[in-house]
Amino acid sequence: NMNFLPGIWWSLPLVLVWATAPVTSSWWYMGAVGSSRVMCDNVPGLVSRQRQLCRRHPEAMLSIGRGVAAWTAECQHQFRRHRWDCNALERGQRLLGRVLLRSSRESAFVHAISSAGVVFAITRACSQGELKSCSCDPKKKGSAKDSKGHFDWGGCSDNIDYGIKFARAFVDAKEWKGKDARALMNLHNNRAGRKAVKRFLRQECKCHGVSGSCTLRTCWLAMADFRKTGDYLWKKYNGAIQVVMNQDGTGFTVANKKFKKPTKNDLVYFESSPDYCIRDRDVGSPGTAGRVCNQTSRGMDSCEVMCCGRGYDTSRVSRMTKCECKFHWCCAVRCQDCLEVVDVHTCKAPKGAGWISRT
Repeated sequence: NMNFLPGIWWSLPLVLVWATAPVTSSWWYMGAVGSSRVMCDNVPGLVSRQRQLCRRHPEAMLSIGRGVAAWTAECQHQFRRHRWDCNALERGQRLLGRVLLRSSRESAFVHAISSAGVVFAITRACSQGELKSCSCDPKKKGSAKDSKGHFDWGGCSDNIDYGIKFARAFVDAKEWKGKDARALMNLHNNRAGRKAVKRFLRQECKCHGVSGSCTLRTCWLAMADFRKTGDYLWKKYNGAIQVVMNQDGTGFTVANKKFKKPTKNDLVYFESSPDYCIRDRDVGSPGTAGRVCNQTSRGMDSCEVMCCGRGYDTSRVSRMTKCECKFHWCCAVRCQDCLEVVDVHTCKAPKGAGWISRT
């Protein structure tokens, strides 16, 4: 039972399994022949509005599954050198759920990146003709003008507005029922994630003319690689603003008056993060025992920081690497396989290591 998880994303492992299955699988067949109610009613944790959208757009579940895969991979990439590495998905859903039940910076980032992942996936599905309810951006037609002159809209512009609209309706549905501070925080960070995807929408053009001259241009709007959104939200995570509810309970004010008021693009959080050094179920921390650290680094992945001062073990391992690479005309690089012996450093476990739980 995953109903303890806040919002659709924390009940989506089941959707992810279904949505990434081959289209010949039984669940997709049921959705295709009109039994989407069966599928949608069996996804745990959905509120009524989410079930309605699921039944109305069963094919969107496939896209949402891709969005889940995209944002989890991006979250793990961004946190790969940190004590909390966003790998709770692989260690048990309850760990990720505990992180998200807190109002920390990590929770703010996950809400933003997951919301962005769905915008990206739904928008991409629209452009690829995978959804009945949308297609390329219908507003990008006819002629227009930019700094380089006139051009014609052509190709398939990404329908980012539809992606944002669908993601807002689906992701935010669970928060609309609540009027508390946490719901407002989640809605704010969800919106910041959606806006981040649109920020990197770029105009691309193809030239038509003699010898490739740009006397005639056809242009369209396309989303950038999802990594740009991830990098941008990572910067927002590092600059996230701690807030408190204002007196009338309708919005936020900064917890520290020295900091600026958060904009719609900023991530906000209420409570400070734990240190994630030890295994603690209540805060969703798997601890750092056994994590690989960098002996020569001075950053968050250093053995001193990653291991929380507990020290580390060193083991010598052998691995195959590419070496003696040579460029061959015209277009090939050929390498040898070499056996490399390296030292791997892993964090020691605290004495009496075990799960801490205060409940």
